[in-house]
Formats: sequence, structure tokens, C-alpha cells
Amino acid sequence: MKKNISRRSFIQTTSKASAATLLLSGVPSIVPASVFGKNAPSNRINIAAIGNGRISRIYDMPEVWQNEDVQILAVCDLDSNRAKDAKTLVEKYYTEKSGKPFNGVNMYTDYRELLLNKDIDAVIISTPDHWHTKIGVDAVRAGKDIFMQKPVSLTIKEGRYLSDEVRKTDRIFQIGSQQRSSPQFRYAAELVRNGRIGDLKKVYVGLPGDPSGNEELEMPIPENLNYDMWLGATPEVYYTEKRVHPQSNYGRPGWLRCEQFGAGMITGWGSHHIDSAHWGMNTEYTGPIEVWGSAEFPKSGLWDVHGIFTTYAKYANGVEMVVSNELPNGVKFEGTEGWIFVTRGDYRVTASDPVADSNGVKPLDASDPKIITSQIGANEIHLPVSENHHRNWIDSIKSRKEPIAPVEAAHRSCSACLIHHMAMKLNRKLYWNPETEQFKNDDEANSMLSRLQREKYAVKYE
Repeated sequence: MKKNISRRSFIQTTSKASAATLLLSGVPSIVPASVFGKNAPSNRINIAAIGNGRISRIYDMPEVWQNEDVQILAVCDLDSNRAKDAKTLVEKYYTEKSGKPFNGVNMYTDYRELLLNKDIDAVIISTPDHWHTKIGVDAVRAGKDIFMQKPVSLTIKEGRYLSDEVRKTDRIFQIGSQQRSSPQFRYAAELVRNGRIGDLKKVYVGLPGDPSGNEELEMPIPENLNYDMWLGATPEVYYTEKRVHPQSNYGRPGWLRCEQFGAGMITGWGSHHIDSAHWGMNTEYTGPIEVWGSAEFPKSGLWDVHGIFTTYAKYANGVEMVVSNELPNGVKFEGTEGWIFVTRGDYRVTASDPVADSNGVKPLDASDPKIITSQIGANEIHLPVSENHHRNWIDSIKSRKEPIAPVEAAHRSCSACLIHHMAMKLNRKLYWNPETEQFKNDDEANSMLSRLQREKYAVKYE
């Protein structure tokens, strides 16, 4: 499916910005077959990691490189120090694995140059949220399969466009909603969909919270950071370290708490839990029809995402949803004959994740223990099984079958989160049409389905 496209035409179609930030050309590397055991290089999937921050280093790259039939061929980050660190990290792993010095990882600081490397089959996108759609669209048009950290988009219009482009190009896309590969979340959804708690009536979604911060003074832009490109399609604002990411470590980045680049915990963790809720509700490919609620927003400071909030939603099947950071972290399904609660417990992807300790809360609990111990019969609903989220993606690349967390389900869960966010901002009830993906008789709400973009990094809706 890879498109035959020249370097010049690709750069011109993706952006008019200069590609002078390239560190190294995408020269294919030859890796000894001994590094990969019985998996011959000709059968290997070559993967590149775009965005080399904490989630990439601690989670995405290690989950991929442990597989014998893949190779991380390239790394890319707009911060050249992070790109160098990522190259060193991956080469250290392969050196230790093979027992021989290895320096075959290509390094880029411009993802557009990376996508021109025809030896790369697939990419992991672990960038800030505001870059997800642009890189994703460019990647599938370049013939690459994608693993993308959630949320799938910054706006609903972007998400719809990316989902359509993935399907149009017949690419494999897996969103990083790894709860679908956690047995307790799958089993909870199966129990609910098979009627173990009677008719489902309400779903409670508890999310972590994010603190606000102080005002931050303008700082000189580090020489190693292409800050203009890092801002991407979002407005130009002065550089300060807490707006971007730490320069001295891989701690939790400040952009997560800036509305310019995301929506806060409603999409940061909401994309996980609302996706799990949709799985149990059998509403993966639709969305709410009514959403309302309120939130507190910081009145000052650099970090301006929502604070304490409670929002509500109603779906066409009559099920109601409550989402709040004042509820226990997890998803509770409440039916006419009992309830089921599912959570990650103490699980963290990285040490700096803002997740409260479980304090003894069970990963899977119910109003009656018999609900959990019941067996799902052969003729009942069985959801797809994945034991490892990245491995499921790799298997899908090989089989060309849909992965466990496909792009349209990712778009729908992200859309629901964004609608909750709009309700927080507007502080009134919104009426949503999941089929047309428009609000009913509400020009103000519909104007929030997209954002103004800086032209040279804009998503082109073609």
C-alpha cells in the first residue's frame, strides 16, 4: 500500500515549513539476523518511534522491541537531545540483546523526513496531543501502519478526518487504550453485555485530577528544541519550560495541563475509561445524545485545564453516564440486578502518572461475588482477546485484520470526552447527533468542533 512519492512532493504536501531540522538521513540499516533469532530480516517489521518523551521511553518502545519479529529502525523528536537519548537507548538494548555493538538506529528531528524512509513499515506516535492527527494523516498517506498514544485528536473534526483517512488508505491503526488488553476490563464488559447485572442503567466514570500552577516567565528557547514546530498548528506563545517538557529529565510534561495542546484529564484519562465504558455499553461506534455539567477552571497561571468537575451524558439506548474526578478511579456499571466496578488498581504506565493508590480496591468487584465467578457461555457474547496491546498491533500488521482498539472506536471515545469538555466550558446542556457529528441548533457548540490553525502546520482537510 506504500505510495510512490518523491521527497520534494511529500514535504510540499505536508507543510511548507523547512526540513532543515533533519539530523541524519533515513539510510536503511542492516541488522545481524542473530539479534532477532529465528525471525529473518526479510520477515521483520521495521518500526519508527515519533516522539521520544517519557511514554515512548518507558512504555511504547520497550513494549515493541521485546518482540523478536520487529526492529526499531528509527527515532524522531523535535528536541534533538531527546532524539539522541532515544537512539542511545534503543541501540543499548540491541547491543545487550545480541552481545555485539550495534549502532543501526536512524535519528530524525523532522517526522516528514522519517516518513520518506521506505524501509519503515510502521510508526509509533507518542507526541503531544495537538500533533496526533497531522502526523497520523501524513503517516497513513505515506503507507505506514500506526500505533498512537491516546487521545486520537485535539478536536472532533480532526478525529473524524483521521479515521476516514486510515480506512481510505487501508492502514492498521491501534490507539493506546491498553485497558482493552487488560483482562479485568474485557471481562467486565462481557459480563455487562451478557446481562449479569440485568438491564444497564447507569455508568460512573472516575478520573484523576490535575492541579493548576503558577504564572511562568518567558525563557530562552533551548538550542536543541525546534519550538516553532513543536507548537505546530496551535497559536504562537512564548517559550517557558513548564509549557513544554523538562530539559533535564523525563518527568511528566507541562503541556498536559495546557488547553492549547489538549483538554486535560477528560481526554487524558477519559479516553481510557470512556472507551472501556463504551465497550461494556455496546456503544463503541456511536456517542451520547445529551451532555451537560460543570467544572472549575483556574483563574490564573500557566496551566489552565479543568479542575474539579462533574458531567453527565445520556445515550440513545437510555443509559446515563456520570463522569467526575470526585468518583473512584475506574468504571462502575449499574444495572437493575446489581453493579460491576473495574479499575486498574495501582497500575501505572510511568512512575509520574497521577494515579491514586488503590487502597485495597479490587481491580474487579461486584455487588454479588457470583457475578464475577459466573462463566461466559459458548453462545454468549465474547469480546476480542488481547494479552499485550503492542503485540496485538504487531499481529494485526501481519494479518491485516483490525486490532483490538481500532481508529473509529478511538475517535468515538475521544469525541465523547471532547463533548464533555465542551459542556464544561459552555455550562449548559448540549444535544449531540452521533450520526452527523453535529450539535442540534447550537452554532456556538458547533464552532468548537474545530480550532483555528497556523497555516504551515495545519491539518489539510482534503
